[in-house]
Amino acid sequence: MPRLAIGPEFPRELSALAQPVRRDAVVALRRFLLNVAGAPHPERVRGARDPRVATLRLAEGHRGVVVRQRDVYWLRTLLPDPEAWSYARRHRYGVNPAIGVVEEWDAEALERVEPSLRRSARSARLFAPICDGDLLGLGLDLEALPLFRLITTEADVAALEPLLPPTQYVPLAVLARGGSLSEAWKELNAWRATEQEPGPIDPEDLYAALRRSPDRAAFVSDKVALDRVLEAPGWCTFLYPPQHRLARAARFEHPVLVVGGAGTGKTVVALHRAAHLAARGSGPVLLVTFSQSLADELSAKLDLLIEDEVVRKRVEVDNAERLAVRIVAGAEGRRPPLVGPGARSLAQLTEDALRLLSITTGDLLDDVDPGRKPYRHMVVDEAQDISPAQWRLLRAAVPRARDDLFVVGDPHQRVTDTKVALGAVGIPADQHALDRSHRLPQELLTFAVRLRGGSPSPGLVKGVTDLSAFSADRHGERPVVRAYDSQEAELAGLRGTIDAWLADGVPAREIAVGARDQRFVRAAKRALTGLDVRASTFQQLKGLEFERVALIGVAEGVVPAPPPEEPYARARALQRERSILFVACTRARSMLYISHSGRGSPFLPL
Repeated sequence: MPRLAIGPEFPRELSALAQPVRRDAVVALRRFLLNVAGAPHPERVRGARDPRVATLRLAEGHRGVVVRQRDVYWLRTLLPDPEAWSYARRHRYGVNPAIGVVEEWDAEALERVEPSLRRSARSARLFAPICDGDLLGLGLDLEALPLFRLITTEADVAALEPLLPPTQYVPLAVLARGGSLSEAWKELNAWRATEQEPGPIDPEDLYAALRRSPDRAAFVSDKVALDRVLEAPGWCTFLYPPQHRLARAARFEHPVLVVGGAGTGKTVVALHRAAHLAARGSGPVLLVTFSQSLADELSAKLDLLIEDEVVRKRVEVDNAERLAVRIVAGAEGRRPPLVGPGARSLAQLTEDALRLLSITTGDLLDDVDPGRKPYRHMVVDEAQDISPAQWRLLRAAVPRARDDLFVVGDPHQRVTDTKVALGAVGIPADQHALDRSHRLPQELLTFAVRLRGGSPSPGLVKGVTDLSAFSADRHGERPVVRAYDSQEAELAGLRGTIDAWLADGVPAREIAVGARDQRFVRAAKRALTGLDVRASTFQQLKGLEFERVALIGVAEGVVPAPPPEEPYARARALQRERSILFVACTRARSMLYISHSGRGSPFLPL
C-alpha cells in the first residue's frame, strides 16, 4: 500500500470544487490509498524537470500532482488537467542537505531568469568572497549554485524570492544584506521543525524529509486520517516549523514565553501545546485567555483539534477572572455576588482566590507534591492583558515543575492598561519569538505597523519589544482608506463595500465590521440590515480573524477618544488607543477597508 502525504494546498483546492467533482476526487483518493481496484494510477509527465513527478486522475477534468519515490507519494496540488500537467512539468523537488526539509523549486521560472541575471552580472558579484563550501554548508542547492553565483545585488536576491524555497532564500538574503555565515545559519536553522537528528541527512530520502516538514506534508494511513486532513481547518494539521518546534517540544524545563506579532500563529501554538500536554503530559491542563468570549472561541477550536474525547476532557478553558470566581466559590460553598450589597470587585476576588489557594495547596514555593495544585500544566493566551494579581494567581495554580507554564502574547496588541514583566511576578521565563505573519499580506502589515507607530512596547519581558523584525510571507492588496462628507454617506459606502464583497463570493462569516464604540456598531448594523455579517467593537474583534474587515468611524475625536489632560495618563491612553486600532486592523487576512466622515484619525498613516 502507498504511503501517502497530503500537501497543505490540496484540501483548499478540493474544497473549492463543485460538490460532484469533490466527491469523485475523494472516492478516487480513498481507492488509491487502499490500493484497490479502480484506483487511479500515476501517469508519467513528459518533459518533467523532475522524473519523480507524476499525475493522478482524480475526477473528470481534474488531476492531482504527486512526487513519488518508491511507495511514498506526496500529493502536492489538485488542478484542472491542463494546469496540472503544466505544474508537474514546471517544478522540481529536493531535500535541503543542511536541515533535511523538503524543498520545491519553480525550475521553469528560474531557467527564464538565468539569462537576464547573466546579462546584468558585473565583475563584482555579491557572493564572490564566499567559497562554494561555505555556501553549500548553508544548505544551498548544488544545482542552483551557478545561478546564485551570478547575483550582483541585494535586489537580485529579492527578485528571486517567489521562485525559491524559503530555506534557500533565507540564507541568501542574510548574506546579501551583509550578514555573517553564522547569522545566515541561525536564520536557516529556524526552519527546522524538530530537534537536530544524529548522523548525516540523506538528501535522497523523500520520506524522511516529508516527516521533517510538518508545514508541507501530513501522512495519512487510512480513510479516517485522510478525511480528517481533508475536512479539518488547515491550522489543525499544518504547522510552520517554528510553531511545530514550540508546540510539540518533548519538554520544557522552565516556563516558556512566546512573543509574536499579529498573524504569527501564537494562538495556534497555544492550542497545539495544550493538546500535546493533554495527550502526553502528567495531569490536567488549563488553557487561559483574556476574556470569556475568547475562552469560548478557544474551546470550540480545541473541539476541532482534539478528536479523542478522553484527551479533550483533560483541558479546561477559562479566563483569569472566572478562575478566581471558581476558586472562591469552591471554598465558600456559593458563587460570590459580583453586583449589589456585599459584592467584591474582581481584583478583590483575585486576591481572595490567591489566599485560598495558598491555604489549600501550601506555601507557593513548596511544590514538592505537584498533585496538590489544581492543574499540572497551564497554557496562557493573550498574556499581555493579564494583570499582575492574575499572574500571581495563575502561578500559584500550577506546580513549579517542567512544562508548568507556556505563555503566548504580544505587547503591541495590549488593549488594557496592564504592563507587567513576567519575572516581576515570579515567572522567569525562557523567551522565544515568532516574527513572520502568515495571516497578513505585507502591504497590510506595513500599514498596520505604521499606524501602531512601530515604537518599542514594554511588558511580558524585561525591557521592551519592537516590530523591527516583523514581516509577512506573501503580498496582497493595500488597505483602502475612504473619506466621506457625512456619516450617512459613510454608512452608505459601507453597505456598498459589503455588498460588493459578498458579490465577489466572500462568505458572510468571513466578513467583519468594526467600530470604536457601540454607537457606531449600532449604526453599522442598521446600514447592513438583511446581511448576516458580524458587526462589533474593535475590542470584540480581538483574537479573531476574517478574510475581509471594514472599520468605520475612524475619525478625529472618535479614534482616539479625547484623552485625559495629565501628561502620563494621556500618553498611556493614546498608546492604548493605538493598540486597539492596531488589533482591529490586523484581523484581516486579505483586505482591510477603513472609512471616516470629516477629518480622519491622526493615527492613520499619511
